[in-house]
Amino acid sequence: MASSISNSAVAFTGATASDLLRSSKCCGVSGIPLRTLGKARFSVKTRDLSVVAKARKVKKHEYPWPADPDPNVKGGVLTHLSHFKPHKEKPKPVTLDFEKPLVALEKKIIDVRKMANETGLDFSDQIALLESKYQQALKDLYTHLTPIQRVNIARHPNRPTFLDHIFSITEKFVELHGDRAGYDDPAIVTGIGTIDGRRYMFMGHQKGRNTKENIMRNFGMPTPHGYRKALRMMYYADHHGFPIVTFIDTPGAYADLKSEELGQGEAIAHNLRTMFGLKVPIVSIVIGEGGSGGALAIGCANKLLMLENAVFYVASQFGGYDILLWQRAHTAIGEMAVYFSVALTCHDSPVDWDCYPEACAAILWKTAKAAPKAAEKLKITGPELCKLQIADGIIPEPLGGAHADPSWTSQQIKKAINETMDELKKMDTEALLKHRMLKFRKIGGFQEGVPVDPIRKVNMKKKEEPISRKTPVLELEDEVEKLKEQISKAKESSSKPTELALNEMIEKLKKEIDLEYSEAVEAIGLKDRLLNLREECAKANSQDHLMHPVLMDKIEKLHDEFNKGLPTVPNYASLKYKLGMLKEFSKAKCALEKKSKGEELKLDIDKKIKEVMDRPEIKEKMQALKAEVQKSGASTAADLDEGTRESISKMKKEIQLELANVLKSMDLDVEIVTAKKLIDDGLKGKVESLREETNKKIENLMNSSDLKNTIQLLKLEVAKAGKTPDVASKKKIEALEQQIRQKLATAMNSSEIKSKHEELLAEIALESNGSLKNHDLKEGTPKNDESRVEINMGANRSFT
Repeated sequence: MASSISNSAVAFTGATASDLLRSSKCCGVSGIPLRTLGKARFSVKTRDLSVVAKARKVKKHEYPWPADPDPNVKGGVLTHLSHFKPHKEKPKPVTLDFEKPLVALEKKIIDVRKMANETGLDFSDQIALLESKYQQALKDLYTHLTPIQRVNIARHPNRPTFLDHIFSITEKFVELHGDRAGYDDPAIVTGIGTIDGRRYMFMGHQKGRNTKENIMRNFGMPTPHGYRKALRMMYYADHHGFPIVTFIDTPGAYADLKSEELGQGEAIAHNLRTMFGLKVPIVSIVIGEGGSGGALAIGCANKLLMLENAVFYVASQFGGYDILLWQRAHTAIGEMAVYFSVALTCHDSPVDWDCYPEACAAILWKTAKAAPKAAEKLKITGPELCKLQIADGIIPEPLGGAHADPSWTSQQIKKAINETMDELKKMDTEALLKHRMLKFRKIGGFQEGVPVDPIRKVNMKKKEEPISRKTPVLELEDEVEKLKEQISKAKESSSKPTELALNEMIEKLKKEIDLEYSEAVEAIGLKDRLLNLREECAKANSQDHLMHPVLMDKIEKLHDEFNKGLPTVPNYASLKYKLGMLKEFSKAKCALEKKSKGEELKLDIDKKIKEVMDRPEIKEKMQALKAEVQKSGASTAADLDEGTRESISKMKKEIQLELANVLKSMDLDVEIVTAKKLIDDGLKGKVESLREETNKKIENLMNSSDLKNTIQLLKLEVAKAGKTPDVASKKKIEALEQQIRQKLATAMNSSEIKSKHEELLAEIALESNGSLKNHDLKEGTPKNDESRVEINMGANRSFT
């Protein structure tokens, strides 16, 4: 093998021994200075094959990464390790948009003071009044802040940073640098400090206080090196038993191509997994804005506290960069880290939103101007996150925000750290780890069986109903014949299985008829009009108003037009057959129900009557009355003396009253009539005739336009009220029922039916009195006199 150096002028004279290669075993090169070799273009020739290395030109990503550092500069890539020094100049005041009304008052105060100094007059009262107004306006404004206003305060350029708070609350603080991999990210600061003699490990996001510092700190957006530095300090604190306090103030992790190449997602996921296994107490404090996985990477703590005007919007899994974080976490770390990142990102959000309110508004409402609405929906402020049990406490801020009095805010943070650490230090290691796990485990829960809010339900996608298919008439006829056979057999045996089959058939026929009607409406061409009319009816019901007469006329016209066109539709024959079957089976169902209810009621009545007649006192009286009748020797009722007749009558009334009380206890209306035969066949015919005439009269009244409209309104009101009507609905229903009763009563009183009814009652009374003449006695018991108890249950049942 032969090697050569091409296109280089190498001087071999004057070279020292340390600059030359003394060995001839290294690629066959001997006596060449190392520095010269590094600059030369090196090629190796093997026969006719040559390998040449060339640098490929790529786009540079210098920011925030330094360009090729000069090795002669002191510090090299770590030149940013300068001390955090106080501002030489006081920061310029920044007024937010919603604070502009306060600026006018403040300007007035300044003008009045200036006037007082120039003129020498006393304006102390006016100044005091203006200052009082200013303080009241400031209090009113900052006690009713909207979510987007809190976001703006959290991003205020003069808001105190992590190091501002650290130097205020610690007696000693030593900053620790480097990730032990060649870089130190200035966006994350770590160090050891003491509070009231207790030693803590502090770490947090550091923003700049001006443009120069922000560029140096990369606007508080960490790179993978920052999270690896934080991870190194976590292991350090866990080893030495230092409690960890993290300060969150970042828009998010720095999401550029270089960061992804260096494993941004893996670094964040590694931190997530590690923090859940640390054996020391961890407290996280959101002092500004906590955005996305960049905040969560140092936020998996036992307690998450927030300043009053801070925001925490880890609210996205599929918005921009976070999808990369999720993929890296899933592949590099596993399910544990992914679970907790997902848990935080899904709190009360109906869709996957980007973390920034502006980005969320741009996605959902196509404009960043909807950011106030997005901030409200995202629930990212301290009070809302405490309700969701994501945050564990709120640290108060002065009126005007933390930048109005940074020192007071820092002391509130110090107080919160001491109180929280006192609570956590009481736990042993196992309890501490379980406490941290359960805090995140309960986030993102759900409830079953809770009714959906009607306002939210309007915007939900309706469930797609399966497409129904009509049953062919031939197939339906076979099922109908089988059911008829079951009904005929059930008249002699138990009817329970038949009732179930009958109910199933009725439900099936109802669905079939609905499909037939839908097909008929479409065939006639009334589908669009029907849909529009349904919308109008739904709107009227939702406004809690009675149906308008114009709308009722529309319904009547559509109904008449449908009935006229119905015989011409292709499916009229199948619809008519199914309607006939439904009517027939409905009658059969009513008959079965009446039969079963009648049998049950009859058994109950017989049981109650037997209980009454078996009472000892009733039996004793019956035996005494029987002995008295036998002693008298009378063979007919006419032979009995007056005293015995009175005893029999008294005993009969007593038994009737006992039976009536028992039957009334069963919620039955009881009417006692003593007669052998109330009405003969002639009177029965008259009663039936009067009944038919009355029913016909009532039917004619019901079909009249005035009463028909009132009944229609009553039906609509009952349907709208449902099973549990409110007080207003009950009053409307009662008023409509009273109107119908009055109209019916007025119509019936003014007709001939009333006089016919009175005449028939008189005839029945005469017939009843004539039937109580002859009584035969057998063994002391009335033979031809019967006692009838008539029981009426509502308007449906009567038993004799």
